[in-house]
Amino acid sequence: GEDVKPFTPEETKEIVMSLQQPAVFCNMVGDWPALHWNVEYLSAVLGGKAIQFRIGLKTVDLAPQFETSCSYVKATLDEFLAWSCGQPSCLSGPFHCYEYSKYWAYADYKYIARIFEDKPEIFKDVRWSDFGFPGRTGKDSTLWIGSEGANTPCHLDSYGCNLVLQVQGRKRWHLFPPGDTSFLYPTRIPYEESSVFSKVNVANPDLKRFPQFKNTTAHVVTLSPGQVLLVPRHWWHYVESIDPITVSINSWIELDADHEARVEEAITRVLVCAIKSAENPSDEDLWLNPTEVEATSHKTNLQYLNKAVSAYFRCQKTDVPEQAHPSSSAAEQRTSISCKRKKREAGCEPESCRLPTHEFGLSTFTAERLQKIPFGPHLVQVLPQSQEISSMSAIAVRSDSRDLHENDRQHSGRLRCTKKQLVMSNDCEKPAHQADSDASPNASQTALSTNDLLECVVNPHVISVVARLLLERARV
Repeated sequence: GEDVKPFTPEETKEIVMSLQQPAVFCNMVGDWPALHWNVEYLSAVLGGKAIQFRIGLKTVDLAPQFETSCSYVKATLDEFLAWSCGQPSCLSGPFHCYEYSKYWAYADYKYIARIFEDKPEIFKDVRWSDFGFPGRTGKDSTLWIGSEGANTPCHLDSYGCNLVLQVQGRKRWHLFPPGDTSFLYPTRIPYEESSVFSKVNVANPDLKRFPQFKNTTAHVVTLSPGQVLLVPRHWWHYVESIDPITVSINSWIELDADHEARVEEAITRVLVCAIKSAENPSDEDLWLNPTEVEATSHKTNLQYLNKAVSAYFRCQKTDVPEQAHPSSSAAEQRTSISCKRKKREAGCEPESCRLPTHEFGLSTFTAERLQKIPFGPHLVQVLPQSQEISSMSAIAVRSDSRDLHENDRQHSGRLRCTKKQLVMSNDCEKPAHQADSDASPNASQTALSTNDLLECVVNPHVISVVARLLLERARV
């Protein structure tokens, strides 16, 4: 018989657009063909097509392992599988420099529309229409394939909320509410539009340097295959693969608040590019994240700022209170998210595709309706982690989604501190220059750096105030 889901698309969309805390949807995707997208299947579909992998060390230092300090290789999924299984063939392949026991590999943030552009029929395997977003498919989603230990540094996304489907293996998510921002020591170096990074390695926090981190409220969950995690707007997250191979699919859902966020991001880009570009190029400060195409000119950045402001006012005029904007086509839904981050492979030009003329969203629901969120076996809250639990233990949702229990603690001690710097280069024989974006020794020992200045100037709280002042000026 037909698969009966616990929530209708309309109910699910209301939950997604109104819930302000992370939660896991269970029993919603049992009939999705995308649940069969394990690495072996994807390898067969892609054939010999090579994709880029980010390489990092499994050992954990006190500093975050940003993308600027990783290595990159291009490989097929067959080569990735051979490497992860320890097959001799990988000794001469693209992973030959990286011993599996010491390194992880992550094919992260791959646009499904791009890597499967010659097989558009596969887009229909992902059915976000079940979550109330008709027309949103794999074409509007991204794919993540990693080995054990693969991780994303702790950050928040400037735009939208996030729906994440776990397909193969398990991933552990450490989430922190927007109110914890100051405790996470935000930084825009490395710079990437739409991502605000934390200077803290939450897997091994340096409490001497970042003492306020102890005031954070971690929400930790282990996501299993068949479950969908909702990451609300501006929730910080650190994500790591805890099984030998993991596959996940995500899609960002546009929100009305993104209009103001785009103005804030435009202001940040103007300031970061202007100040960092003024530095001596010989300093070799890797301040631009590999996901950014280039350091755009001040003229280009100012044009972007004006477009963002114009789009903000245009959307203010067209917004209809208490109603969703009509999602007349998948193309409208895709416009902003497809260019959320400017990956090189996405071919996203700075001025051409960042500012949609239309986005859809829902207005904030009433408190009364929020109290009626149907938490239970099909929608499980990701609760705050108790102070007694160690920083690396987790809350897990069982695959059968019938209860919520504390995850085994054997993972707590798996990540250990090492004195070895997490620095690699594309040439596996030579260490790369460490992009110490937060290298700011005691003020009594050295002068303040450019990055010290930037951390104050482009602090999210400061940028928010500047954006409001700028919009007020433009309104006059």
